[in-house]
Amino acid sequence: MKLLLDTQVLLWAAGQPDRLPASARKLLNDPGHDLLFSAASLWEIAIKSGLGRDDFRVEPRLLRRGLLDNGYTELAVTSEHAVNIDTLPALHKDPFDRILLAQALCEGITLLTADARLARYGGPVRKV
Repeated sequence: MKLLLDTQVLLWAAGQPDRLPASARKLLNDPGHDLLFSAASLWEIAIKSGLGRDDFRVEPRLLRRGLLDNGYTELAVTSEHAVNIDTLPALHKDPFDRILLAQALCEGITLLTADARLARYGGPVRKV
C-alpha cells in the first residue's frame, strides 16, 4: 500500500516518532508499505519555519535529504493535482491539506493524517 503522510505526521515520523499513535507506527514500519511525502509538505514547512513557528522548527533541506535517505518517495505537485482541488467540498480550508488530499485522490494512494477535520473527507484518508 502507498501511504502519503500529511505534514504533521511527516514531522512526527521524522523527528518525534514517540508522538505518533501506535497505529501510525505500525503502518509506517510495515515493509509492505511505500511511504511518500509531498513537495507541498516541504513547501509548508519552509514557509512556517521561516515565520518562526515553534511546531515547524526543522530545516526543510535536511528533512528532505533524511526522508529520501530513509526510503521515502517524493511526490511532486502537478497541475492535475492543482485543478482537482475544485472537486473537494469545503470541509477544510487549509490549502496545504487540500493539495495533499487532491494528490491522494489523483494518485490512488492513502493519505495518513492526525487532523480530524481532514479525516472528514471521504475516500483515501486515514486518521491515525
